[in-house]
Formats: sequence, C-alpha cells, structure tokens
Amino acid sequence: MEINKTSLKDIEKEFFVAIPGGSVQMRDDRTKENWSATIKPFALSKYALSQDLYQKIIANNPSTFKSPKRPVEGVSWLESVQYCNALSEVLGKEKAYQIDPSTDIVSLIEGAKGFRLPTEAEWQYACQAGVKGPRYDSLSKIAWYKDNSQKQTWEVGLKEPNAWGLYDMIGNVWEWCHDIYDQEKYGSYRVFRGGGWNDEARNAMATTRRRSHPKAFKIDDLGFRLALNSL
Repeated sequence: MEINKTSLKDIEKEFFVAIPGGSVQMRDDRTKENWSATIKPFALSKYALSQDLYQKIIANNPSTFKSPKRPVEGVSWLESVQYCNALSEVLGKEKAYQIDPSTDIVSLIEGAKGFRLPTEAEWQYACQAGVKGPRYDSLSKIAWYKDNSQKQTWEVGLKEPNAWGLYDMIGNVWEWCHDIYDQEKYGSYRVFRGGGWNDEARNAMATTRRRSHPKAFKIDDLGFRLALNSL
C-alpha cells in the first residue's frame, strides 16, 4: 500500500489493532523485582514494521536480511523514534516525540496523536493478550526462533497470531520499546522485548527483558512495532 495522506485511514484500519485497557504483572529477573502496570486503551500494529514501509519513509534499508515484507532490523532505538516522527509528518499527524537534534535527547509528548513505540508494559500486555504465562501458544506455532528460523528473519505474519490478532510478538526480531531500563545503573539504555530468530526457546517469552544503548546498538534481530494512543 502506498503511504500518503489520503490513505491514512486505510493504513490504520489494515495495520493496527485496538487494544483494550487493563493491567499487567511485570518482573525483572535481574533484580527479582515484581510490579503491576495499568494499561490505558491504545492501538498497536499487527506486525513488526516491515522493510518496505520503513524504506518508503526513510529511503534506505539497513536490514541484513533484505526482503520487502520481512521486518526491518539493524535500526537503533533513536532511529526507530525518528521513523515514528517521520511517518507522523508524512501522514499529517501530530508528532509523538520531541527530538533535540544537537543532543539526540528524546521526550515523549503525552497525548500526541502520532506514531510512537509502545511502552514495555503495553508491549507485554498486548503480547500476552489475556494469557498470564510467558507465551500465548506453543513456540513452534507462533515464533521464528533458533530451532526453526534457519538463521534468518522471515516475512511478518506467517506464524499464528495471538488472541488479539498480533503477529510475531515473540520471535523473528526483538522489538524496541519506549522505556529507559534502569537509569541509575545503565543510563540511557532502552528496553527491547520478545526474542528473535537467533534466540533459544528460554529467551523467546513475553516476559523476557533486554536493554541496550539507544543510539549505538543495532543488530540483525532487533526491530520495532508502531503504537498509537488511539485509532
């Protein structure tokens, strides 16, 4: 689908799912901390962002495993939020991020109508889709991971979706989330979730948390998924 202002409603209808409000139980295995997060209704894209949609806005494709419908990878957290703003601008939506070009300091504009990354609580809540365990079905049905990926990404949407119609939430590529992981210990490091094509089964879970540098860290099993405050 060609991305332009006139097709905005079709894009949101085709690619996004409305996620109901609720709550989710979070855990960090490193610190053994448990906490509960309240989730307001929001919208999340059915798929990790594909390379064709990334390239139409950014005009380059950083991915290692190049194919239009495979997830874009090799993007940093900063490049992910820059994409969100660029897509919002093309489609005439209010940008969700304020980005200082001299420092690369990023601030989320609360309530903005534009595209953004999900918070990690939103991500986990949407991934589990009402299932309390670490996976919403058997791993072979829902995920590309080390045992079945043949050492590569695959086109988005080939595995079974969860109960809310979201594909590849586990496996294929990890997905950047908005949140800083632990500012006191790790500084500006941001969270990513979900496991990727090169991960063992023990890492391909809804509850697994990882983190890295928002600007320097780019790998071939890490991409992102788009969120909106509402449809």
